[in-house]
Amino acid sequence: MANTYTQIHIQTVFSVQNRESLIKNDWKDELYKYITGIIQNNEHKVLQINGMPDHIHILFGMRPTQSLSDLMKQVKQDSSKWINNKGVVNGRFSWQAGYGAFSYSKLQLPRVIKYIQNQQKHHRTLTFQEEYVELLRTHHVEFDERYIFKSIE
Repeated sequence: MANTYTQIHIQTVFSVQNRESLIKNDWKDELYKYITGIIQNNEHKVLQINGMPDHIHILFGMRPTQSLSDLMKQVKQDSSKWINNKGVVNGRFSWQAGYGAFSYSKLQLPRVIKYIQNQQKHHRTLTFQEEYVELLRTHHVEFDERYIFKSIE
């Protein structure tokens, strides 16, 4: 698109179906590389990806050539298929419906990158649900408690 200039930085957050801790250390890096490839093949740029056994954070620069919902649908579908084809989990793997998406200015990127890199440290004292609600509140996103990712009991 000639004469189109953008600077769009998005952090997406999504969890494993039923918040199960299925993403294991021995294959998570390979999963992150696969997801990075999906995003890059759609002409966006991954700046940071990391997560925990039950969820993932992705920070990327987004081009306005595709909707965020279409990209996230492809990321989740293709990565689920990849996980299932690899046979690295017992049973069928899927991501929970929905995701969080938060925008940032270029000046905020170093802080967000560091935050995503330090997921293991953050989750020593904070559950995923607490983290997710905090992100929603920080970004002034209205939400209904009934639809927030719930902890497994």
